[in-house]
Amino acid sequence: MSFVLGGERTSGQDIRSQNVMAAIAVSNVVRTSLGPVGLDKMLVDDMGEVTCTNDGSTILRNLEVEHPAAKILVELSDLQDQEVGDGTTSVVIIAAELLRRANVLVKNQVHPTSIMSGYRLAMKESSKYIRENLSRDVESLGRDALVNVAKTTLSSKLIGADSDFFANMAVDAIKSTRRIDELGNVRYSEKAINILKKQGKSWRDSQLIPGFALNCTRSSQGMPTSLSPCKIALLDFNLQQYRAQMGVQVIINDPEKLEAVRQREKDIARDRVKSILDAGANVVLTTKGIDDMAAKYFVEQNAMGVRRVKPEDLRRIATSTGGKICLSLATIEGDESFDPEYLGTADKISEVRVADDEMIVIEGGKDSKSMSILLRGPNDHVLEEVERSLHDALCAVRRTLEHGSVVPGGGACESALSIYLENYATTLGSREQLAIAEFAEALLIIPRTLASNAAKDATDLVAKLRAYHNKAQTDETKRHYSTYGLDLENGKIRDNLAAGVIEPALRHIKAIQFATEAAITILRIDDMIKVEAPEQQQ
Repeated sequence: MSFVLGGERTSGQDIRSQNVMAAIAVSNVVRTSLGPVGLDKMLVDDMGEVTCTNDGSTILRNLEVEHPAAKILVELSDLQDQEVGDGTTSVVIIAAELLRRANVLVKNQVHPTSIMSGYRLAMKESSKYIRENLSRDVESLGRDALVNVAKTTLSSKLIGADSDFFANMAVDAIKSTRRIDELGNVRYSEKAINILKKQGKSWRDSQLIPGFALNCTRSSQGMPTSLSPCKIALLDFNLQQYRAQMGVQVIINDPEKLEAVRQREKDIARDRVKSILDAGANVVLTTKGIDDMAAKYFVEQNAMGVRRVKPEDLRRIATSTGGKICLSLATIEGDESFDPEYLGTADKISEVRVADDEMIVIEGGKDSKSMSILLRGPNDHVLEEVERSLHDALCAVRRTLEHGSVVPGGGACESALSIYLENYATTLGSREQLAIAEFAEALLIIPRTLASNAAKDATDLVAKLRAYHNKAQTDETKRHYSTYGLDLENGKIRDNLAAGVIEPALRHIKAIQFATEAAITILRIDDMIKVEAPEQQQ
């Protein structure tokens, strides 16, 4: 149907089917990358840059998706990445399957409102069941639980063969960033961990460095290589010889005054450096440049100057050292001075040589501990994928520590929820029963996909897994079967909690909540109006 104003309208079942098809198309792109034996995707952008990864969020972020409904799934994956850091592929697959089954119900004359109501009810019951029946307390399982969470996350990555090495590194790094917030809650931050990448050697030569490491060097060789203790000035402006701004015109009639102007420009730069050093700073980090003249004053005062620091690194250093970033030395009176309150403190700062380059390491911040991870690898593609994998592991460990509970992986959680929701649906005498039954069936897409990606008989394995979980929920003596999941290496069913295949409980709760909300958002759409831009007359 077209409008008088110019445009196109699609409504009813047509638009619903189009949206579902778009969501399934996005889901199919990432489906084969799910699980410990998932495959990688090679993404080539318009500049010829190649990215090899099986991280769902990275794959979808690099796709040029135009369909509005498909964009919702891309944003959904990004949201899961921000909130939990893991489960970005699962959440898209579940959302697409919920939409596909909802579309079948709509075609069978079930109203979308009833489906949405049923889905919301199923989502609440799922979250409640995970918290009350499936989750296990991390404190009772000890440090091994945290290492196993990291290993489970890394099992599907490029570095899965060395998951022991990187899992321990991730746990040590996250636990070192422990702090207590204003409300008295214990918090951990993966942002306090700086990840540096250097080409050369193998990824097993990666190391955990105590302190915050910067991929920068001293601005002059005459500066000291190590200082202790340190007062750090964090600047976001140039420490170079003063230059008049563009468009400023100075007319000088007397040649002798020209030299005075040049000398004044040098004096302005000297006074700026002097005011910073007089405030007590012996280390200066700036996002801009430090020229030779400014560096000379630092050398004379036995201070260290580091230039071209990344703004995000400077913000992290400000957080860990208790300093403030200074944007300008200008005061309200019109002159220039540096307030000592802006200074951050650290126990030690030193320049360390790694491979063919040097880097600056800041140890012992005032407010929180910082750690750095130096990744080694043969080329940029490998280093980037190792960084993405390690970031997922860091996020998973952090969420486990903060949330305090884990659930068995390998499809155990989804299978248990499927059986529970099927039984729960039969207790309802309304149309929502159909939607909840379809929701229960949709969750089985995860164990099915895991099995098929591992080249195993998905139908047979999922049927056996459902039988185990049905016994766990109906027979009191078989209650321990609730932790049983898929063993994808041998094609069997095993106790995944005992085998160490565990994941943060929050990952599953958030994945189900986000997937349901995304499916409902798309399901609510029954009309799409596409307005065409009016043609401009010549």
